[in-house]
Formats: sequence, structure tokens, C-alpha cells
Amino acid sequence: MALKAWFMDESDGDKRLPHHRTPPEFVSLDHLADVGVLYWKLDPSDYENDGELRKIREARGYNYMELRKPLFSWPAADLNLSSSFEMKKEEDLVDLCPEKVDDYEQKHKNFWTEHIHGDEEIRYFLEGSGYFDIRDKEDRWIRMWVKSGDLIVLPAGIYHRFTLDTSNNIKLMRLFIGEPVWASFNRPQEDHPARKQYTRGLTDKAGAALAAH
Repeated sequence: MALKAWFMDESDGDKRLPHHRTPPEFVSLDHLADVGVLYWKLDPSDYENDGELRKIREARGYNYMELRKPLFSWPAADLNLSSSFEMKKEEDLVDLCPEKVDDYEQKHKNFWTEHIHGDEEIRYFLEGSGYFDIRDKEDRWIRMWVKSGDLIVLPAGIYHRFTLDTSNNIKLMRLFIGEPVWASFNRPQEDHPARKQYTRGLTDKAGAALAAH
């Protein structure tokens, strides 16, 4: 089943709930692609030997793949600063749930803070489910319900946030181009080079579409 996405309502209730508008307004994969989000549906049952995942990594230059366990330390400011993690190569799975992560509520709050990165954010979800929220061209929130087998690429400079859903559990793989860069920058970041490049790309794409007509 393809990724489900929709425009969010404006309520301040439990962020782990779907937050559909009334009536629901679903968003197509084409609309997501228009704001730079890439998506693949893969088979996570044998991800270590998945030929399709290997092809994607090779085609897009994802030459560093980090799998880690939830045995890490976070800086106090977390997503507001460049993050530095204590990791060992063999500690290789992200398993995010209240029972397995120390200070879970604070970390979950930090993930929920709207931010950008200077590089792509590439996430392959192996188990469980959660929500990636992104801003579209009109600054509306789009909620993407990510589940097992979903591979998502968020472009550098896009405003976004993440939360678990009511399942309270997700396991994922993180992929990178080169060595990992953990820097996150909370909104507003309109003068950040990645944000400028991202918005310029949206403007250029809109201009090309108008010229075609």
C-alpha cells in the first residue's frame, strides 16, 4: 500500500492522533514530489540483503548506512544544536519507544519541534509507524503516515517534524551521503543556505511550469 498523506487540521490535541481536516483532504505522491519529498515502498523483511534498497543507495550516493540501537546520548539542546551521539558501529538499530529510550518524553518533544537540516533526511522504516509532518509551498502542514517498508527522503531545507502515532513504537534505518551530519536548526531559518536553496528551487520549478503553459 502506498504512503498515505493528508493536510492537517489546526487543533492542538494529542499529536499522535491523525489530525485530519473535516472532511479529510488527502495529498497525492505527486504533490509530495512537488515539494521535494521522495518515496519508495520496499520489503523490510530482509533489508540487509534487499537488492532494490541497494540500487537506490547506489543511484543516490547513500554510501553511509547507520543502523543503531537506542543506546545513545543526546546533547541538552538536542535538535536546536548540532547533535553529537556516542555510538559504536555494532550498535545499529533505532528503536524508538517509551520503554526503550531514556528521557523519552523530552526527546519526543524535541523531534516535534519544527526544524530543517542542511542535508537530506533519509529514513527507511522497518517496523511500527509514526508521522512525518512537512510544510508545503503555502506553509500548510502535510502529515505523512510512515509504516514498515516506507523509505522517505526529505530535501535539505524543508521545514518538518516527527512524532510517533498511538502505537508508540517505530524502528528505522538512517542513510547518509558521506559521514553523518547531525545538525538541526529550529524555525525560523529563512537565512540558512539550505533553506534559501530549497525555496529557490520551489520558485524555479513554479516558474518553469508557468513557462510551459
